[in-house]
Amino acid sequence: MLKDITLGQFFPGKSALHIMDPRVKIIISIAYIVAVFLAKTLSAYILLILFTAAIVIISGIKFKVILRGMKPLLFIIIFTSIINIFFTKGENLIFEWRFIQIYFEGIMTAVFMAIRISALLIGTSVILTYTTSPIALTDAIERLLSPLKYIKIPVHEFAMMMTIALRFIPTLIEETDKIMSAQKARGADFSTGKLTERVKALIPVLIPLFISAFRRADELAVAMECRCYRGGSGRTRMTKLHLHFLDFASLAVMGIFIAGVVLVGIYYPIYAL
Repeated sequence: MLKDITLGQFFPGKSALHIMDPRVKIIISIAYIVAVFLAKTLSAYILLILFTAAIVIISGIKFKVILRGMKPLLFIIIFTSIINIFFTKGENLIFEWRFIQIYFEGIMTAVFMAIRISALLIGTSVILTYTTSPIALTDAIERLLSPLKYIKIPVHEFAMMMTIALRFIPTLIEETDKIMSAQKARGADFSTGKLTERVKALIPVLIPLFISAFRRADELAVAMECRCYRGGSGRTRMTKLHLHFLDFASLAVMGIFIAGVVLVGIYYPIYAL
């Protein structure tokens, strides 16, 4: 299961999403999240699914990779759907047995929530983390937050910390998997027993994981000092960010998509929450 987590990973490529300006991708990601929460009808969700599928196709990332990244969230999606099915009331009763009542509105709400969670994960991952290198992401965050420098906020350090944290997620996941495999080879059992017993069994994993994380942080700090890293003051960049026609076209497409989600929900409300 740990190997299926793709959060923070970067998949190199030459697609339109890969060559897009990272600043624009951050803005588009925020706009995409807004569009997901603006969707209130079945017709709007259909448009959302089509747009997300188009993003995946344009990125060139294999669909099985995206599905593999969805596995860790399956429990959350299923749990949320079950809660909505059994606790959402409505006018159209489908099934009733003792205190259990299932309404058509509850089923539709569960479907909408599952689509919303899946779209949030797939869309933002494909637009941003899967197609943007950590260095480009750092530069983009720093450039977008650069006005905050005038009120004495350390923008560069903030962007660097965010990117390093995102970059080391796959590394820590891989380290956790190695430690758990080593513990299993010594007879440890993480899958059976009561909940308290499972939690206690994780202690031999957490301790070496924390030690490894602190060691990596110390090695990274030493490496940065050896390279005379002094923060953002007076630093130059090997690659400067420039906006191109593709970036402006992408912003226009995202604007049209948000307008489409709103208008479809107003004029073609197949089913509304």
